[in-house]
Amino acid sequence: MKHVLVIRLSALGDVAIMAPLVKAYAEANRDVTFTVAGPPLLEPLFEGEANVHYLGLKKKQSFIKIYKALNAVGADTVIDLHRVNRVGFAIITLRLRHLFNPHFRIFALHKGKVSRWFYLHHLWRKARKPQYVRYDDVFRHAGLKCNNALMCKCVSVDVPNTDTITQSHNSAIVGVAPFSQHEGKIWPWEYTERLVLMLAERGRKVLLFGSKEEAPQLEALAVRHENISSVAGRQAFRDELEIIKGLSLMVSMDSANMHFASAMGTPVVSIWGATHPDFGFYGYGQDRANALCANLECQPCSAFGQKPCRYGDYRCLRAITPEMALEKIESLLAEK
Repeated sequence: MKHVLVIRLSALGDVAIMAPLVKAYAEANRDVTFTVAGPPLLEPLFEGEANVHYLGLKKKQSFIKIYKALNAVGADTVIDLHRVNRVGFAIITLRLRHLFNPHFRIFALHKGKVSRWFYLHHLWRKARKPQYVRYDDVFRHAGLKCNNALMCKCVSVDVPNTDTITQSHNSAIVGVAPFSQHEGKIWPWEYTERLVLMLAERGRKVLLFGSKEEAPQLEALAVRHENISSVAGRQAFRDELEIIKGLSLMVSMDSANMHFASAMGTPVVSIWGATHPDFGFYGYGQDRANALCANLECQPCSAFGQKPCRYGDYRCLRAITPEMALEKIESLLAEK
């Protein structure tokens, strides 16, 4: 094995989970070259190891284009952590091309099926294997070796002169990322406002994170107190990662920001609604005790939070109050 191609084209959080894992295996297998095929945005997460290269690849293109890009890498081992049809067709084409090459091997993630009991009652729920462990199983099955201590390493992003925001405040700096892709994973906005203002009034520096589309709403909240600032849409992703690395902790939904913070070694207080931390997508290396989840009988109602609430009120999210989140945040800051 000389060259390993690791494929995961989405979602952002699932790709971010890979970063510490890939870098740990790269450090433990210096004689192997790793090429990661993933979203172009996330390239900074995989920098720092000389034998790790990144192939920015958009998922919404034909399998022929994906095949051509993957074939150009020239890898002798493929690790498919995505397992979707478009990528699958490209890999099958790669297999046919190397049909008579005994050294060309393919290993794929076993997604598994979720028992229907998982959705019926939290007392019967059996926690799924964390996603990063499922990824690790594929690497080990491929014959790669890694010291478990290396897997605890966080991503290092070397960006000079981008930490002025975090170093200019003497108090604890709390990041808040209040949005997610699906409504079932977004805390009520009035709860976010209340928590942010309570933190600011206690002298905490609060940095708001979000996309360019969410920036106006976050800016409107930021102007309400001098201790609140918004970095949404203002920084390149590489710079934003460095800011996250300098936080005391991050408050996040079940979203990509939770995984970005986890990759940077920043503690996360996560808020869960339609999904559940036991489903396997909890932040890499995070303390499970810092996940705020109501554990209602209807929870979780979906794997990714995309299904509408059967009651129409997302009571799972409303059951977690700003005061509960504040108590958890303050207890963690006191420990630090």
